[in-house]
Amino acid sequence: MGVGNLRTFRGTMEYDGTEFSGWQVQPGRRTVQGAVEEALARILRTRVPVLAAGRTDAGVHALGQGISFRAATAIPARDLARALNALLPPDAAVLDLGDAPAGFHATRDAAGKVYRYEILCGGPRRPSRRRTSWWIPKRLDAAAMREAAGCLLGRRDFASFRTNPGVPGERGTTVRTLRRIEIRRRAGGVVMEFEGDGFLYNMVRSVVGTLVQVGRGTWPPGRVAEAMRARDRRAAGPTAPPQGLTLVSVSWRASGGARRRGRRKIGDRTRRTRRIAAGRAVKEGRRRSPEREEPR
Repeated sequence: MGVGNLRTFRGTMEYDGTEFSGWQVQPGRRTVQGAVEEALARILRTRVPVLAAGRTDAGVHALGQGISFRAATAIPARDLARALNALLPPDAAVLDLGDAPAGFHATRDAAGKVYRYEILCGGPRRPSRRRTSWWIPKRLDAAAMREAAGCLLGRRDFASFRTNPGVPGERGTTVRTLRRIEIRRRAGGVVMEFEGDGFLYNMVRSVVGTLVQVGRGTWPPGRVAEAMRARDRRAAGPTAPPQGLTLVSVSWRASGGARRRGRRKIGDRTRRTRRIAAGRAVKEGRRRSPEREEPR
Protein backbone atom coordinates (compact mmCIF):
# COMPACT_ATOMS: atom_id res chain seq x y z
CA MET A 1 0.00 0.00 0.00
CA GLY A 2 1.38 3.36 -0.98
CA VAL A 3 1.94 6.25 1.36
CA GLY A 4 -1.00 8.10 -0.20
CA ASN A 5 -3.43 5.23 0.50
CA LEU A 6 -4.33 6.22 4.02
CA ARG A 7 -6.88 4.19 5.92
CA THR A 8 -8.87 5.50 8.87
CA PHE A 9 -9.18 3.21 11.87
CA ARG A 10 -11.68 3.38 14.73
CA GLY A 11 -11.30 1.40 17.94
CA THR A 12 -12.08 0.99 21.61
CA MET A 13 -9.56 0.92 24.44
CA GLU A 14 -9.66 -0.12 28.06
CA TYR A 15 -7.09 1.01 30.60
CA ASP A 16 -6.34 1.27 34.29
CA GLY A 17 -5.45 4.94 34.66
CA THR A 18 -3.67 4.63 38.01
CA GLU A 19 -0.12 4.72 36.67
CA PHE A 20 -0.83 7.00 33.71
CA SER A 21 -0.62 10.81 33.73
CA GLY A 22 -3.85 10.91 31.74
CA TRP A 23 -4.57 10.28 28.07
CA GLN A 24 -2.72 13.14 26.36
CA VAL A 25 0.98 13.00 25.54
CA GLN A 26 3.08 15.05 27.98
CA PRO A 27 6.88 15.40 27.86
CA GLY A 28 8.58 13.12 30.36
CA ARG A 29 5.33 11.54 31.55
CA ARG A 30 3.74 8.14 31.00
CA THR A 31 0.43 8.62 29.16
CA VAL A 32 -2.05 6.34 27.37
CA GLN A 33 -1.74 8.22 24.08
CA GLY A 34 2.03 8.03 24.32
CA ALA A 35 1.93 4.27 24.91
CA VAL A 36 -0.38 3.65 21.92
CA GLU A 37 1.57 5.90 19.57
CA GLU A 38 4.86 4.29 20.59
CA ALA A 39 3.43 0.81 19.92
CA LEU A 40 2.08 1.92 16.53
CA ALA A 41 5.42 3.45 15.59
CA ARG A 42 7.15 0.14 16.25
CA ILE A 43 4.66 -1.70 14.05
CA LEU A 44 4.36 0.82 11.19
CA ARG A 45 7.89 2.29 11.34
CA THR A 46 6.47 5.80 11.47
CA ARG A 47 4.84 8.05 14.04
CA VAL A 48 1.03 8.08 13.84
CA PRO A 49 -1.08 10.51 15.92
CA VAL A 50 -3.89 8.77 17.83
CA LEU A 51 -7.04 10.70 18.73
CA ALA A 52 -9.41 9.96 21.61
CA ALA A 53 -13.07 10.71 22.27
CA GLY A 54 -12.21 12.03 25.73
CA ARG A 55 -8.94 13.20 27.26
CA THR A 56 -9.11 11.44 30.59
CA ASP A 57 -7.10 12.95 33.43
CA ALA A 58 -4.37 11.31 35.52
CA GLY A 59 -5.73 8.38 37.53
CA VAL A 60 -9.02 8.16 35.57
CA HIS A 61 -9.87 4.79 34.01
CA ALA A 62 -11.63 3.71 30.81
CA LEU A 63 -13.71 0.68 29.87
CA GLY A 64 -14.67 2.06 26.47
CA GLN A 65 -12.44 4.91 25.32
CA GLY A 66 -12.99 5.63 21.63
CA ILE A 67 -9.91 6.16 19.47
CA SER A 68 -9.07 6.83 15.84
CA PHE A 69 -5.99 7.21 13.67
CA ARG A 70 -4.98 7.28 9.99
CA ALA A 71 -2.23 5.07 8.65
CA ALA A 72 -0.92 3.84 5.29
CA THR A 73 -0.84 0.09 5.91
CA ALA A 74 -2.24 -3.07 4.40
CA ILE A 75 -2.32 -4.87 7.75
CA PRO A 76 -5.89 -6.05 8.52
CA ALA A 77 -7.41 -4.14 11.43
CA ARG A 78 -7.79 -7.31 13.50
CA ASP A 79 -4.12 -8.20 13.10
CA LEU A 80 -3.11 -4.62 13.87
CA ALA A 81 -5.08 -4.77 17.12
CA ARG A 82 -3.31 -8.01 18.08
CA ALA A 83 0.07 -6.47 17.34
CA LEU A 84 -0.76 -3.41 19.43
CA ASN A 85 -1.83 -5.52 22.39
CA ALA A 86 1.40 -7.48 22.18
CA LEU A 87 3.34 -4.22 22.64
CA LEU A 88 1.10 -2.23 24.99
CA PRO A 89 1.76 -2.36 28.75
CA PRO A 90 -0.42 -4.60 30.94
CA ASP A 91 -2.61 -1.70 32.10
CA ALA A 92 -3.84 -0.77 28.58
CA ALA A 93 -5.44 -2.77 25.77
CA VAL A 94 -7.23 -2.35 22.45
CA LEU A 95 -10.60 -4.13 22.72
CA ASP A 96 -11.61 -3.74 19.08
CA LEU A 97 -10.31 -2.06 15.94
CA GLY A 98 -11.84 -1.65 12.51
CA ASP A 99 -11.87 0.47 9.38
CA ALA A 100 -13.90 3.69 9.53
CA PRO A 101 -15.09 6.31 6.99
CA ALA A 102 -12.26 8.52 5.75
CA GLY A 103 -13.44 11.59 7.62
CA PHE A 104 -13.98 9.92 10.98
CA HIS A 105 -12.43 11.78 13.93
CA ALA A 106 -12.75 10.29 17.42
CA THR A 107 -12.90 13.66 19.16
CA ARG A 108 -15.21 15.54 16.79
CA ASP A 109 -17.52 12.60 16.05
CA ALA A 110 -18.21 11.69 19.68
CA ALA A 111 -21.94 12.36 20.16
CA GLY A 112 -22.09 11.31 23.78
CA LYS A 113 -20.23 9.66 26.64
CA VAL A 114 -21.13 7.71 29.74
CA TYR A 115 -19.04 8.15 32.89
CA ARG A 116 -19.33 6.17 36.11
CA TYR A 117 -18.11 7.23 39.54
CA GLU A 118 -17.82 4.73 42.40
CA ILE A 119 -17.80 5.59 46.09
CA LEU A 120 -17.27 3.26 49.03
CA CYS A 121 -18.86 4.67 52.14
CA GLY A 122 -20.10 3.82 55.62
CA GLY A 123 -17.68 0.99 56.21
CA PRO A 124 -13.99 0.15 56.58
CA ARG A 125 -11.46 1.01 53.89
CA ARG A 126 -11.19 -1.56 51.10
CA PRO A 127 -7.52 -1.65 50.05
CA SER A 128 -8.25 -3.91 47.08
CA ARG A 129 -10.51 -1.21 45.61
CA ARG A 130 -8.45 1.88 46.40
CA ARG A 131 -7.50 2.28 42.72
CA THR A 132 -11.09 2.34 41.49
CA SER A 133 -13.15 4.09 44.16
CA TRP A 134 -13.30 7.00 46.59
CA TRP A 135 -13.57 5.90 50.21
CA ILE A 136 -15.69 8.05 52.51
CA PRO A 137 -16.05 6.89 56.15
CA LYS A 138 -19.60 8.22 56.59
CA ARG A 139 -22.64 6.67 54.89
CA LEU A 140 -24.10 8.96 52.21
CA ASP A 141 -27.77 9.89 51.78
CA ALA A 142 -28.33 8.74 48.18
CA ALA A 143 -31.94 9.96 48.13
CA ALA A 144 -30.87 13.53 48.98
CA MET A 145 -28.17 13.33 46.29
CA ARG A 146 -30.76 12.27 43.70
CA GLU A 147 -33.00 15.17 44.71
CA ALA A 148 -30.11 17.62 44.35
CA ALA A 149 -29.07 16.22 40.97
CA GLY A 150 -32.40 17.02 39.33
CA CYS A 151 -31.36 20.61 38.55
CA LEU A 152 -28.37 19.35 36.53
CA LEU A 153 -30.41 17.49 33.92
CA GLY A 154 -30.98 18.88 30.44
CA ARG A 155 -29.11 21.63 28.62
CA ARG A 156 -27.40 23.75 31.24
CA ASP A 157 -24.43 26.07 31.77
CA PHE A 158 -21.90 24.06 33.80
CA ALA A 159 -19.39 26.88 34.33
CA SER A 160 -19.52 26.26 38.10
CA PHE A 161 -18.41 22.68 37.59
CA ARG A 162 -15.35 23.22 35.41
CA THR A 163 -11.90 23.48 36.91
CA ASN A 164 -10.67 26.91 35.87
CA PRO A 165 -9.46 27.92 33.42
CA GLY A 166 -10.31 24.65 31.67
CA VAL A 167 -8.34 23.50 28.64
CA PRO A 168 -7.68 25.32 25.32
CA GLY A 169 -10.40 23.39 23.47
CA GLU A 170 -13.00 24.66 25.93
CA ARG A 171 -12.55 28.38 25.37
CA GLY A 172 -16.04 28.55 23.93
CA THR A 173 -19.34 27.77 25.59
CA THR A 174 -19.65 26.01 28.95
CA VAL A 175 -23.15 24.80 28.06
CA ARG A 176 -23.57 21.03 27.95
CA THR A 177 -26.49 18.56 27.96
CA LEU A 178 -26.78 15.91 30.67
CA ARG A 179 -29.24 13.32 29.39
CA ARG A 180 -29.15 11.01 32.37
CA ILE A 181 -27.94 10.96 35.95
CA GLU A 182 -28.29 7.69 37.80
CA ILE A 183 -27.45 7.49 41.50
CA ARG A 184 -27.95 4.17 43.22
CA ARG A 185 -26.85 2.30 46.27
CA ARG A 186 -24.71 -0.75 45.88
CA ALA A 187 -23.42 -2.97 48.65
CA GLY A 188 -20.84 -0.91 50.47
CA GLY A 189 -21.35 2.35 48.64
CA VAL A 190 -22.92 4.54 45.96
CA VAL A 191 -22.51 4.40 42.18
CA MET A 192 -23.22 7.42 39.98
CA GLU A 193 -23.52 7.41 36.20
CA PHE A 194 -23.63 10.45 33.94
CA GLU A 195 -24.60 10.42 30.26
CA GLY A 196 -24.20 13.57 28.22
CA ASP A 197 -23.26 15.06 24.88
CA GLY A 198 -19.94 16.30 26.25
CA PHE A 199 -18.17 17.17 29.48
CA LEU A 200 -16.02 20.10 30.55
CA TYR A 201 -12.64 19.70 32.19
CA ASN A 202 -13.18 17.94 35.56
CA MET A 203 -16.93 18.46 35.22
CA VAL A 204 -17.98 15.00 36.40
CA ARG A 205 -15.61 15.03 39.36
CA SER A 206 -16.79 18.53 40.34
CA VAL A 207 -20.43 17.43 40.18
CA VAL A 208 -19.65 14.32 42.23
CA GLY A 209 -17.81 16.34 44.88
CA THR A 210 -20.75 18.74 45.07
CA LEU A 211 -23.36 15.97 45.38
CA VAL A 212 -21.27 14.30 48.10
CA GLN A 213 -21.61 17.51 50.12
CA VAL A 214 -25.36 16.91 49.99
CA GLY A 215 -24.99 13.20 50.76
CA ARG A 216 -22.94 14.01 53.84
CA GLY A 217 -25.58 16.44 55.07
CA THR A 218 -23.22 19.40 54.78
CA TRP A 219 -25.36 21.03 52.08
CA PRO A 220 -29.15 21.08 51.60
CA PRO A 221 -30.19 19.71 48.17
CA GLY A 222 -31.28 23.16 46.95
CA ARG A 223 -27.80 24.59 47.25
CA VAL A 224 -26.67 22.67 44.15
CA ALA A 225 -29.07 24.70 41.99
CA GLU A 226 -27.72 27.88 43.58
CA ALA A 227 -24.18 26.81 42.75
CA MET A 228 -25.12 26.19 39.13
CA ARG A 229 -26.78 29.59 38.77
CA ALA A 230 -23.66 31.30 40.16
CA ARG A 231 -21.55 30.22 37.14
CA ASP A 232 -18.54 30.36 39.46
CA ARG A 233 -16.40 27.34 40.38
CA ARG A 234 -16.03 28.67 43.93
CA ALA A 235 -19.77 28.26 44.49
CA ALA A 236 -19.70 24.49 43.91
CA GLY A 237 -18.25 21.71 46.02
CA PRO A 238 -14.75 20.20 45.92
CA THR A 239 -13.42 18.13 43.03
CA ALA A 240 -13.72 14.40 43.76
CA PRO A 241 -10.48 12.38 43.47
CA PRO A 242 -9.75 10.81 40.07
CA GLN A 243 -9.54 7.12 40.94
CA GLY A 244 -13.32 6.63 41.28
CA LEU A 245 -14.02 7.83 37.72
CA THR A 246 -14.30 5.60 34.65
CA LEU A 247 -15.17 6.45 31.04
CA VAL A 248 -17.64 3.64 30.34
CA SER A 249 -18.63 4.16 26.70
CA VAL A 250 -18.78 6.54 23.75
CA SER A 251 -21.49 6.96 21.09
CA TRP A 252 -20.72 8.33 17.64
CA ARG A 253 -22.43 10.83 15.35
CA ALA A 254 -24.01 9.51 12.17
CA SER A 255 -21.45 11.48 10.14
CA GLY A 256 -18.75 9.29 11.66
CA GLY A 257 -20.36 6.10 10.44
CA ALA A 258 -23.13 4.08 12.06
CA ARG A 259 -24.05 5.36 15.51
CA ARG A 260 -22.99 2.83 18.10
CA ARG A 261 -22.10 2.43 21.72
CA GLY A 262 -19.60 0.34 23.59
CA ARG A 263 -20.59 -2.30 26.08
CA ARG A 264 -20.47 -1.77 29.79
CA LYS A 265 -20.52 -3.94 32.87
CA ILE A 266 -22.72 -3.36 35.89
CA GLY A 267 -22.24 -5.85 38.70
CA ASP A 268 -21.45 -9.18 37.11
CA ARG A 269 -23.71 -8.57 34.11
CA THR A 270 -22.97 -7.00 30.72
CA ARG A 271 -25.56 -4.99 28.79
CA ARG A 272 -25.65 -2.26 26.21
CA THR A 273 -26.00 1.27 27.52
CA ARG A 274 -29.50 2.62 27.04
CA ARG A 275 -31.04 6.00 27.50
CA ILE A 276 -33.33 6.11 30.53
CA ALA A 277 -35.83 8.88 31.19
CA ALA A 278 -33.53 11.18 33.08
CA GLY A 279 -36.05 12.76 35.39
CA ARG A 280 -37.41 9.39 36.45
CA ALA A 281 -33.93 7.98 36.97
CA VAL A 282 -33.05 10.77 39.40
CA LYS A 283 -36.43 11.00 41.12
CA GLU A 284 -36.94 7.31 41.68
CA GLY A 285 -33.32 6.34 41.99
CA ARG A 286 -33.82 3.43 39.58
CA ARG A 287 -35.59 1.37 42.25
CA ARG A 288 -34.29 -2.16 42.17
CA SER A 289 -32.93 -4.80 44.45
CA PRO A 290 -29.38 -4.04 45.67
CA GLU A 291 -26.70 -5.25 43.30
CA ARG A 292 -23.70 -7.21 44.42
CA GLU A 293 -20.36 -5.55 44.62
CA GLU A 294 -18.24 -5.82 41.52
CA PRO A 295 -15.14 -7.94 42.04
CA ARG A 296 -12.04 -5.83 41.56
